[in-house]
Amino acid sequence: MGGSNFGLNLTGLNADTCTVVQECDASEAEICTTAGPKKHPSPRLGIQVVKSPFISLSHSSIIFTGIMYFIKTPGWLKKVYGSYVWDVPVTEKKIFLTFDDGPHPVATPFVLEQLKRYNARATFFCIGKNVLAEQALYRQLQEEGHRIGNHTNNHLNGWRTDTVTYISNVAQASRSIETDLFRPPYGRITKKQGNLLRQKGFRIIMWDVLSGDFDQSLAPEQCLANVLRKTTAGSIIVFHDSQKAFKNLRYALPEVLKQFSADGFTFEVLFK
Repeated sequence: MGGSNFGLNLTGLNADTCTVVQECDASEAEICTTAGPKKHPSPRLGIQVVKSPFISLSHSSIIFTGIMYFIKTPGWLKKVYGSYVWDVPVTEKKIFLTFDDGPHPVATPFVLEQLKRYNARATFFCIGKNVLAEQALYRQLQEEGHRIGNHTNNHLNGWRTDTVTYISNVAQASRSIETDLFRPPYGRITKKQGNLLRQKGFRIIMWDVLSGDFDQSLAPEQCLANVLRKTTAGSIIVFHDSQKAFKNLRYALPEVLKQFSADGFTFEVLFK
């Protein structure tokens, strides 16, 4: 995903409405969704979302360079974009770790080592150009029982890329990455792009819990707390095996594996 900011643009929130460490003075909220930004003057669709007990600024979302992103994806968003996969219905204590933006020569081996310690399996959403640069690591991911997903060839933002170029870039990545799983970088994909990819047989995988490891302003302890507090059985969790995220990943991932394993959870791949 790489620096995901799937959530609300804070430039539109009145500072008196919520407990935000930032001044905002515009009158309307901009809700960022996978279909693109939409402005909603209506408090019910904009500011009220932030005031909702389910989406609390202090517990479910945080500020990142002027953007509020959801740590726990709200139910209304999952319903609006119901054709995408946000979590997995389960009857057992299973959770689904995912790692975006690799393979990376430092972060990915670290992740593999930690997963092996707990007999954990995960799904890696790989960037095509990184696969070509780290082919041995890519093979290792597969040999150790992990699942692979397509994350475009060049980490493209779907909102800023025309549809023909975007689909072509996914196809370019597919030459190196054989999979039917796709995750849009930044969580940003237009409706048309999503429909075309689904017609080509891709399942579009989003997430239930965002660790925030990409956020350079976030302390490693908070990154860990994001996952521990918001994960439930069936959650799809996002980490990043990237240089940018490594400070937080290195601290949070071992503890996530340790604590959930102690609680009887297992870590599975998506749609094996």
